[in-house]
Amino acid sequence: MPLLARTILTPLHIDVRRGAVADLATILADGRISSGGDVAVVVGPGQGGQIADLLRPSLRSADVFTVAGGTLDAADELGGKLRERSYDAVVGIGGGKTIDVAKYAATRRGLPMVTMATSLANDGIASPVASLITGGIKGSYGVHIPIAVIVDLDFVAAGPDQHNRAGIGDVVSNISALADWELARQVRGEPVDGLAASLARMGAEAVLAHTGDMTDDAFVTVLAEALISSGLAMAVCGSSRPASGGCHEIMHAVDALFPGTSSHGELAGLGALFCTFLRGDERRFVEMAACLGRHRLPRHPADVGLTDDQFVEAVQFAPATRPDRYTILEHLAMSVTETRERLADYAGALRDHSG
Repeated sequence: MPLLARTILTPLHIDVRRGAVADLATILADGRISSGGDVAVVVGPGQGGQIADLLRPSLRSADVFTVAGGTLDAADELGGKLRERSYDAVVGIGGGKTIDVAKYAATRRGLPMVTMATSLANDGIASPVASLITGGIKGSYGVHIPIAVIVDLDFVAAGPDQHNRAGIGDVVSNISALADWELARQVRGEPVDGLAASLARMGAEAVLAHTGDMTDDAFVTVLAEALISSGLAMAVCGSSRPASGGCHEIMHAVDALFPGTSSHGELAGLGALFCTFLRGDERRFVEMAACLGRHRLPRHPADVGLTDDQFVEAVQFAPATRPDRYTILEHLAMSVTETRERLADYAGALRDHSG
């Protein structure tokens, strides 16, 4: 009997611990990524520059480029600089915007990409997707999955607490995204990739059930690994389906209608909680509400500065952000009045389960 299997692209190296940054040169050499350190180091306006300074003694042949803004123009500009000489790889150091710019530019140049995350704001640290802004609208672009993913807990701890906590919302939103995927299977016969679903679900369940917080290395490690697993889930099935449903449709709608409202992870968590309520899954709703509340993440539109009318507008617009995706929002196809009524019911349910 022939052995049937599939080949899956995954990082050669994943390292989540304190002090991991100091080993970058060894990781590049041992992984046969770059024996001489001829790499392009891409940093952002945050801690990236500090880390690049630490790496200079061991990566003397590296060039350092600073990017900002998380835009397609910034990624194209970086791509032009990468053509000026030969590099073995691109090393993106920083938060989500910096890493997405580096991932896109590296992919277009055909170079392997190493992620060194200084924050845990979303699952982009290991995903085959780059979220970039063009024309004021954030779009998703397919890219190569990073060849190595490094998360140094020392630098995560030194970063903005709100950014790191946002990653919790992004991971927990997988629960809602997977429920939407199953709904699409039941209603439209859409195939569900079991391996991708398992990877996305395991990390989300681990974060949902963990009693620690961002001051606890054990919890931060679980969160980092959950974000990486979420990225791998997308790589396995070739789309963002296991980590993006109605929750992310709402997030993209808010980004489009009310730019600068809040972060990716915070909006994804809020959208996931609302979609879970719409689904009528009370057990999950209570679990997710408790988790988001415990980590001081948004649960009401007002928590991110939106009025109820603005949130209703975003929910109405949300399906247009992913026309090919079937979620609870498309399934219910609520009118403006129905959306407003369900939002009021949602607020009441949160009050009933507060504390």
